[in-house]
Amino acid sequence: MAAAGHTVEGRHFRTRADYEAALRDKKKIDMIKSQTDFDNPQEVLALYARMKAGAYRFETMVGHDFDDRIYELAEKYGRQSAAQRGRSRRGKKKPKQRSESGKTRGRISLDDFDGEMRREIAAQLKARDRRRRWLTGICAMGAVFCFGYFFWYYYLAERSGADYEQLASLKNSDVLAKEKEEPAVLRGEEEKIELPEVLDEYKTLYNKNKSLIGWLKIDDTIIDYPVMQTSNNDYYLNHNFNQEKDNNGSIFMDAGCTAYPRSQNLILYGHHMRSGRMFGDLEKYAKESYYKEHSIIHFDTIYEKSIYQVMYVFRTKVLKENEIAFKYYQFIDAGSVEEFNSHMNEMAQMSLYDTGVTAGFGDELLTLSTCDNSQTNGRFVVIAKRIQ
Repeated sequence: MAAAGHTVEGRHFRTRADYEAALRDKKKIDMIKSQTDFDNPQEVLALYARMKAGAYRFETMVGHDFDDRIYELAEKYGRQSAAQRGRSRRGKKKPKQRSESGKTRGRISLDDFDGEMRREIAAQLKARDRRRRWLTGICAMGAVFCFGYFFWYYYLAERSGADYEQLASLKNSDVLAKEKEEPAVLRGEEEKIELPEVLDEYKTLYNKNKSLIGWLKIDDTIIDYPVMQTSNNDYYLNHNFNQEKDNNGSIFMDAGCTAYPRSQNLILYGHHMRSGRMFGDLEKYAKESYYKEHSIIHFDTIYEKSIYQVMYVFRTKVLKENEIAFKYYQFIDAGSVEEFNSHMNEMAQMSLYDTGVTAGFGDELLTLSTCDNSQTNGRFVVIAKRIQ
């Protein structure tokens, strides 16, 4: 439980750094409040436009709570403004009729000026028209670029999705399953340990790419992917299963984990893609209702099948090396009961809600990790315990 001194605007913060970040957000919010009349719709809508444009950056949930309040208030004032404009149009008077001379009362014509002034006005109008055409051209090119970018982005996302559907169809396939294999051994071990035989279900996929280490699936979600592993955590950030350059990357296991003999905690990483691909939808676990409908995770290594139950869900960030604090991405094997229990307590305190699921020393865990854009170097993490 966070100390009382680490509470800001009803939010509790575990570390001193997060607490200080929350205080900075509160100071920024107090400044905004002092400069804004929240009973004035125009000021609120102007503030919302500035926030949407990125004029104010918040670091913690204190800032994001304020952001949500401004959004709701702006939406309310926006509806009122739209309703007023509708009433105004309905009550608008018809334009005045032209006089017998053909001119509308009060309108100024070029004929009212001398020749030199008419030429000057014409030149100004021509220059303004050129500027308008130039700006229109720039905007049109920008629109074409944006539409092109988004089309290409979603085209690649759809192609990637089709590729993974094809890979899923190769599970249980015997296309390459009968390819002769040499007995596999653990690399880097002084005493060689012969690895188990790859499950029949994954033999074809494994023979296509020996970096395959497992398959992750969460029912009724887009998450249904092969899991890769190499000797580093960089390659599959921007390569797909076919080892092609791909901004979607792949789901991959931390290089420090081993599927056999199995590490106590297997850590899987994936990009938070806007299209929802990879771990783009993982953040939906922030809502307890979503967790209740998707509490079971299927993760098979290429050697054995397993089922996990979600235990903790939390937001955190990548810390500096010299910061002394719990770093979930360094928890692969606990050396003692005390160390394991300490890690469990840390994650329980950070968890967004209580699932009622707990783990003891000797239980096997699964960690799913992706980026969290709500804070600098943020991470969104789901921890699950093996139940089968």
